[in-house]
Amino acid sequence: MKPVALITGGSRGIGLGIAQALVKQGYRVAINGVRAADQVVEPLKQLNAVGGEAIYCQGNVGSADDRRKIMEDIKAKWGQLNLLVNNAGVAPKERKDILEADEQSFDWLMGINLKGPYFLTQQAANWMIEQKTKNPKDSFLIINISSVSATVASVNRGEYCISKAGMSMSTKLWAARLGEFDIPVYEIQPGVIRTDMTAGVIEKYDKMIAAGLTLQRRWGQPEDLGKTVIALAEGMIPYATGQIIHTDGGMTIQTL
Repeated sequence: MKPVALITGGSRGIGLGIAQALVKQGYRVAINGVRAADQVVEPLKQLNAVGGEAIYCQGNVGSADDRRKIMEDIKAKWGQLNLLVNNAGVAPKERKDILEADEQSFDWLMGINLKGPYFLTQQAANWMIEQKTKNPKDSFLIINISSVSATVASVNRGEYCISKAGMSMSTKLWAARLGEFDIPVYEIQPGVIRTDMTAGVIEKYDKMIAAGLTLQRRWGQPEDLGKTVIALAEGMIPYATGQIIHTDGGMTIQTL
C-alpha cells in the first residue's frame, strides 16, 4: 500500500514543491492550507496530473479544532499516515524593530509557526506509534521545515526568528521521544527560496545573491526542498535522527 504524507502549507510555495516530489515518488499526499477549497483546485490538479492521489485538508494549524479535523480527514480517507511535514508558517504581518514589536503579532505568529506544529506532531506521533506497533516493518517519520532564521538574527522580525529557533528544539525533543519507536525526526533549514512569500523582495535578494550572500549564487527553489525531503523520506540519510539539513546554498557558512 502506498505511503501517505501530510504537508502543512502544502498548497503553494515550498510546501507544494515538497508535495509534488512526494507524489512523483509514489506517495499519496494530503496538502493543508487555510484557503478555501475552491482556491486550491489548480494545485490539486497538478498533483493528480502526474498519476498521484492528493486531497486538500483545509485548516489553520494554529487552531486545536482545525488540527483535529485535518487528522480526522486523513483517517477517513486513507486510515494511515507515514510522513508528517510541518511546513506551514507565516511572516509577521508588519515588520517591526524588536524595540517596538507588539504582543498581538507575537502571539498570532507563534500560534501558527510553533504551537501549531508542536501539537500537530503530538497527534501524528501518537497515531504513528499505534501504526508502528501493529506494522513494525512500516516506515514513519516527521520532518520540520524551519529556516536559517533559527540562527540568523533579524531584529525587525524577532518573533519569526524565535519561532524557528523553537522549531529546532522541537525537532530535538521529538527525535528524543520517538527514538524508541524507530520514528526519526529531521529538520530542514531553507535559505532564500523563490516563492510567492519572497515575491516582494526579489530585486533585493537578486543583488545580495550576486554579491555573495550564498555560496551557490542562485535562488533556492521549492524543488530543492522537495529533493531534500525525498532523501529523508526514502531513508537515504539513515542513522541521523534529530539532525538539521541546511538547504541554503551555503548561506550560513562563515567565510573569510
